Amino acid sequence: MSEAKNKSVIESFYAASNVGDLDTVIGLLDENISWTNIGTTAFSGTFTGRDKLMSELMGPVFSRLKAGIHATVHKMVADGDMVVVQVSGTAETVEGQAYNNSYCHVFRVADGKIVEATEYFDTELAARVLGGKP
Repeated sequence: MSEAKNKSVIESFYAASNVGDLDTVIGLLDENISWTNIGTTAFSGTFTGRDKLMSELMGPVFSRLKAGIHATVHKMVADGDMVVVQVSGTAETVEGQAYNNSYCHVFRVADGKIVEATEYFDTELAARVLGGKP
């Protein structure tokens, strides 16, 4: 796919996520996706496969939030099958605490699906606000 089409996949991912369209979000993830969260938090590590990603990372994180994370994209750069995004996220925990983090996502896109992602974020903030896995 072209770099413009790869960027479009990522734009669709954030747009769907921002409105809580989980079906579209999941549909943009390759069945065998490899998603890596950097650091040593309870939510760090590599999650291989869409089902494992949803059950071991996305589900536990989003269960702590009132309405997901609203992403604001600041910069997006594509090079071949790679798309790098600088983004800020705003959220509120179910207890009412702000969870506003900054991210750099590095995606690899193939055939219209996200096949690989690495997420860089403020791990100290995530550990302090989100704590450990339930």
